[in-house]
Amino acid sequence: MENSDYARILYETADLMEIAGDDGFRIRSYRNGASTIEGYPERIADILANPNAKITDVPGIGKGLAAVLAEIDKRGSCERRDELLQKFPPAALDFLKIQGLGPKSIALLFEHFQVRTIDELEQLCKDQKLRTLPRMGAKLEEKVLRGIAQLREHSGRFLLNFADNAAREMMEYVGAIEGLEKIEVAGSLRRGKETIGDVDLLVTGGNAAAVLERVATHPRVREVLGRGVNKTSVRLGREGLQMDVRALEHESFGAAMQYFTGSKEHNIALRQRALRMGLTLNEYGLFRLDDNTRVAGETEEGVYKALGLDRIPPELRENQGEIELAETHGLPELVDRRDIRGDLHMHTTATDGRATLEEMAEAARALGYEYVAITDHSKALSMAFGLDEKRVVDFAHTVRKINERGDLGIHIFSGLECDILKDGAMDIEWDALAELDVVIASVHSHMNLEPDAMTDRLLRTLECPHITALGHPTGRLLLHRDPFPFDFDKVADEAVKRGVALEINGSPERLDLGAAHVRAAKAKGAKFIVSTDAHHPKHLENMRYGILTARRGGLAAADILNTYSKERFVESLR
Repeated sequence: MENSDYARILYETADLMEIAGDDGFRIRSYRNGASTIEGYPERIADILANPNAKITDVPGIGKGLAAVLAEIDKRGSCERRDELLQKFPPAALDFLKIQGLGPKSIALLFEHFQVRTIDELEQLCKDQKLRTLPRMGAKLEEKVLRGIAQLREHSGRFLLNFADNAAREMMEYVGAIEGLEKIEVAGSLRRGKETIGDVDLLVTGGNAAAVLERVATHPRVREVLGRGVNKTSVRLGREGLQMDVRALEHESFGAAMQYFTGSKEHNIALRQRALRMGLTLNEYGLFRLDDNTRVAGETEEGVYKALGLDRIPPELRENQGEIELAETHGLPELVDRRDIRGDLHMHTTATDGRATLEEMAEAARALGYEYVAITDHSKALSMAFGLDEKRVVDFAHTVRKINERGDLGIHIFSGLECDILKDGAMDIEWDALAELDVVIASVHSHMNLEPDAMTDRLLRTLECPHITALGHPTGRLLLHRDPFPFDFDKVADEAVKRGVALEINGSPERLDLGAAHVRAAKAKGAKFIVSTDAHHPKHLENMRYGILTARRGGLAAADILNTYSKERFVESLR
């Protein structure tokens, strides 16, 4: 089990306890424990398995939670969670995923309507019965109906990092088999899609059959869906992620990588092109129609070249003009992870981060970065102990002294993630913001405004001359919250006019901006930053997901401010 697994079960248990009206102190202890575990640098499973280690040495984990974690480690649940799942309908955990419903609202639904399924809840909303309960009304009914539709739409989808970690784990598990030549990720995961339905792995080599056998024995396999000569399909863990592992002949591996990477629309366009050239393309290779002679198939490059195309990066394979660009040698040279010189959005223990400034700087330096910006929250996020004007100015002065000493081995830019208030004003006075190097302006509240009001709000924000970038500009949380509606084109135009960059937030829960908005903003001449919104040193690794999104949006290094050298970045701020 990963730390996120333990944290999820604790969070779920806390929510179920709140529905049941359990003691508030106990509920908070579960939630605090989950939060600690989620960001803890060591694997909880390793600590529990080590007789010389104590789980109670983890901050916030007392004897009670230690016993709960040991139980979760042993059987994937805990006694209190099981009791409540017996007491409440099986759909209780799904109810908690519906935007607009919290534990107290769900408790009212159970008490007054004995609702047991999502379908029953949907009918209650359509019959306008929710509004008969205290603190509920027509707007909540509409919000719950949207939340139910969203839940159904996202059913069976997984965040990019979850699928990526599962693929890496399986590749490591089978990678030591002798005779294995290659094992590669294909499918939507290779293309860097923001959410994943299933994972495709392709293997080749003299002992590929042994790989297919070993896949079925992985400890996280919940169910073997199929096992054959060329393919093994399994379902992993409680979440049920499907993974298909295929064995290919060496001479077909490139064609299979192309075929199983997709997208479907891209592949259809390639097959049609092949037919016009007297060829046929499938997962086994590119062949002549007249005599079935193999033209290409061993490598992807060979397949694209035989079709008169430059090799198209996987992230661009969506049939959105990339084939025409490949035909005329017009594909962009996409940004690479190695182009990034610094991370411009992260949090520390000064607000809601899990590490100090020094610890974040050390982790960034270890990644080879030249600079970072520390951007803790502003005062509107009181639960995160956000900075007020005095703390902002003091922080700017502290960072100047740190850089003068030069003992961290990396340049620190003083920054702030400043809340955008409901009316579009900045949460911090402009003269205090002027003391900082980097200001990320973000919406964290009042996301239910009408589109025109939200557009006006963001346009007013952009009038502030001290903003470096608009943070996670659409406010979405993947598989949980839709983007708030606003006129993106109008806001992007204004950002370009005022020299404000747009953030691609690499947090796997956000990946905001998404690729479609990135492409649209790039066409307007926008500049971007790719950052992680890290709250712990290990979150800095999420830069790879931000870069995948940037590549899907067609960005080159020159489009992204934090690919610049420190000197050039400072100049861009001016």
